[in-house]
Amino acid sequence: MRRASRTKTGTIVSCSRSAAASEGWSKTRRSRRNQTRAVICGIRPPVAASSYTYTRAVEKVRAFPLFTLGMAALPSELVPLHVFEERYKAMVEHCLDTGSEFGIVWLADDGLRTIGCACEITEVVERLPDGRIDIVARGTRPFRIESREDQLPYPAATVVFLDDEETGDDDEAVTEARAAFAALVEEATDSQPEPDDYYGLSAYEMAAAVDFGPDAKQGLLDLRSESARLRLLARLLRAALRRIDFIDSSQERARSNGRIHFLP
Repeated sequence: MRRASRTKTGTIVSCSRSAAASEGWSKTRRSRRNQTRAVICGIRPPVAASSYTYTRAVEKVRAFPLFTLGMAALPSELVPLHVFEERYKAMVEHCLDTGSEFGIVWLADDGLRTIGCACEITEVVERLPDGRIDIVARGTRPFRIESREDQLPYPAATVVFLDDEETGDDDEAVTEARAAFAALVEEATDSQPEPDDYYGLSAYEMAAAVDFGPDAKQGLLDLRSESARLRLLARLLRAALRRIDFIDSSQERARSNGRIHFLP
């Protein structure tokens, strides 16, 4: 099974710039916008802020289906998947028949992570004649693997769903994360978002709108505090903005002297 390629990039806001800033602004931003997409791989619309909740009670589930993949997923993230292995096709059919969730767990180079994200199937995009199936799933909540189970025809485990710790509000973390998110949206879409466009979004929802790599997503999943996630997210967003600025300045140098050196 592999993650399906995205063919389109979404936008968080649809407002356009005024005529006074049109032609010249558009030319100077075009290469930046293209390179932004190369760095972040697209900005996608976040789902509504009330799309998922945590239960205060600790919930343990046995025989919970698992996709062990080279990726991580986040609560509220929409994940397109192309399912072709027999064991995973059986898993998907089980989830469709029972309306149950499955988990995505990052299989990193140094081993399987113990904290993953539960997902629900939101759409069956296509069933192919050879049995392969394309689906879209939405992340719902984090969990921790307690023990693996091998009695089923697909990977499964006993898992415990994780709740956040009570830590109180961190207004500074909220402000920093939202400011960095708005700046990145503007760079990627050439549209300046209004505060209402991102007010109330959680760290998960903002992060799910950006194609971060599995390391960054796993770091967010591992944290049991919204304030801690917001602080980490702000650092990740600022790092993405610095990377964009580096690419832009490198392009300017390349146009002037024909030489360019990209960071690894």
